Amino acid sequence: MNTNSYIHPNARIGKNVEIGPFCYISEHVEIGDGCRIGPHTTLFDYVRLGRECQTYPGCVIGGEPQDLKFAGEESWLEIGDRTVIRECAVLHRGTAASGKLKTVIGSDCLIMCYAHVAHDCKIGNHVILSGYAGLAGEVDVDDWAILGGAAVVHQFCHIGAHAMVGGGVVVTKDIPPFTLAGRNPVAYEGINLIGLRRRGFTPAQMETICTAYRLLYNAGLRAEEACAQIEAQIAASPERDAIVNFVRSSTRGIVRPSNR
Repeated sequence: MNTNSYIHPNARIGKNVEIGPFCYISEHVEIGDGCRIGPHTTLFDYVRLGRECQTYPGCVIGGEPQDLKFAGEESWLEIGDRTVIRECAVLHRGTAASGKLKTVIGSDCLIMCYAHVAHDCKIGNHVILSGYAGLAGEVDVDDWAILGGAAVVHQFCHIGAHAMVGGGVVVTKDIPPFTLAGRNPVAYEGINLIGLRRRGFTPAQMETICTAYRLLYNAGLRAEEACAQIEAQIAASPERDAIVNFVRSSTRGIVRPSNR
């Protein structure tokens, strides 16, 4: 423990935790075993940090939400294991107005410099938020999704698993799983084939995904009609069901293809 840091005596610090100089750690903070808390890290109240996480200088974790409805209620920010939070990233806790009272970031994520995660977001595992990426309140980002540098996401949007959003893109619609999103206005740009290959998807799995999106985007069908055709023409599988369930549960509507 570094004597130049402020650590509240009631903070719960796990085993083999390294805390650098000039950190601020509030009372209602839990830090898991093996974490490395870099210099000038701020951990405000109501933060749970999993095992073997790493923070870098200037990051602010667990700040009060930037939401005018927030009234000082107890709400939390929970972060999983082995997540890395780089320089000057800002992560806020939840609100009562959302009904969630919790912002959640999963395990094995990389939150790059100056990224922002607003109140009540839910981020899965293995997610990458590149530098200057920003999530508004109550955004959901599923496992293995990647946001490029300076991408920003409108409140209540949903980004599906294994999706990739290009740098500088303004996301105002839901991004279905396994896809690429780019351009402004945001548009569907195809399947994230390189990412899927890197993660061990088989040719059969990728063919299922490609066939489903041909029906969704290229067959001239409305979304519900396309979902029905996907279920009729493609055998049940986790990939097929993930696509259909995502489209049917979308509240903001899914992104449309570009007009190239």
